[in-house]
Amino acid sequence: MTTPAARIDKLVVVGVGLIGGSFALALRAAGQVGCVVGVGRGQINLDEAKNLGIIDRGHRLDGGWTRELADADLVLLATPVAQQEPLMRAMAPHLGAQTIVTDAGSTKQDAIRAARGALADALPRFVPGHPIAGTERSGAAAAFATLYAGRNVVLTPLPETDPLAAATVAAAWTSCGARVHVLDAAAHDRIFAAVSHLPHVLAFALVNEFAGRDDAEELFRFAGGGFRDFTRIAGSSPEMWRDIALANRVALLAEIGLYRAELDRIAALIGAGDGASLETAFANARDVRLAWAARVGALPPAAAGDGPGEA
Repeated sequence: MTTPAARIDKLVVVGVGLIGGSFALALRAAGQVGCVVGVGRGQINLDEAKNLGIIDRGHRLDGGWTRELADADLVLLATPVAQQEPLMRAMAPHLGAQTIVTDAGSTKQDAIRAARGALADALPRFVPGHPIAGTERSGAAAAFATLYAGRNVVLTPLPETDPLAAATVAAAWTSCGARVHVLDAAAHDRIFAAVSHLPHVLAFALVNEFAGRDDAEELFRFAGGGFRDFTRIAGSSPEMWRDIALANRVALLAEIGLYRAELDRIAALIGAGDGASLETAFANARDVRLAWAARVGALPPAAAGDGPGEA
């Protein structure tokens, strides 16, 4: 490679769900991809991806998919993060000399550890990535071409990453309409433990807590917009978020501790009947939230998540 690839002649997407499928559709819409090969666990999802025009052909993970890698320009891993290392090990002997590998996982230090242990000579052509877009839906049918328009994508290249490989991946995401940023992997995982992983855990926990009560049916009958909005992301893939929580457990546990301390502070104000301090706390949160919303613009519900799709 001497310059970043302006067009990807052959793209292999492992995990043709919301994230991987939308990446392929966005590149198709931009005229920046030729052949798209899908790889996944389920034949039904692969067939649907082909019928929807997301992929040109598909292979199950238990089939001969690795033969597609030798002449691939780019491979996107869009699977739950725990699947990445075995996939990388399966891929490594079959990757072409110029094939670039990237991922779409929500945790990056574990992806880098997996790549170091599995990709061998292809390691400099691995570009860790994380598109900050998604919905609670999964599967090929959830994919749409404008998912990444105006959204952030974070790349966390290794010190030994080939700059041209990184530039090619950045150019692909830019073609999808995304804004590309570069972060250190540890900083990425710390930030997203707070702004993404913690909110998902809270949403799952609240639904579980309600569901375990004797009056759960009555609670859900009268739950309204506040409950709906707060818990929307609890409709996300349990497998995916299990893997994310475990992969980023140190940073996530720290964030849970900080959140628990703030809940305890609010509980103490309520218990003391300290209305003035409670109002001050709520007003501060409101002002910060409104200022953040003004900076970033309103996120449409269909693009407000941040996790990868499923294989």
